[in-house]
Amino acid sequence: MYYNQSCAAKGNAYAGSARSGFMRSLQRAAVNIYKTSNSYEMLVFAPGRIKEHFHLDVDGNELSVSYTPPEGFPRPDWVVREYSRGGFKRSFTLDETIDRQNITAKYVDGVLQVSLPIIPGKEATKKEIVIN
Repeated sequence: MYYNQSCAAKGNAYAGSARSGFMRSLQRAAVNIYKTSNSYEMLVFAPGRIKEHFHLDVDGNELSVSYTPPEGFPRPDWVVREYSRGGFKRSFTLDETIDRQNITAKYVDGVLQVSLPIIPGKEATKKEIVIN
């Protein structure tokens, strides 16, 4: 499983401004991934979201995790804003070791938990590369 650098945030009102990198980071959910003996476990930190508005999709070897807020989502006149509940999309490249048919997800306590099972016998092998 590989992190795809082409992940993108949606709905960035400051695109093109000097602060666009800062604002974009507010609208991208943080992700932690760890490996167990039989799966990769992805934790998407997205508190305050509505479970039914998440979307997970596997297209070929790419897993996309996205969130679209409901229509009419309140947008207060912020004085200080360090967190956003806006939409986002993250993409990850799946290698041949992932069982795409048995990926599962659940949203608990503000964290979307995605389980990516490893196909038995297909675990990636580690190879050290010698630098000349």
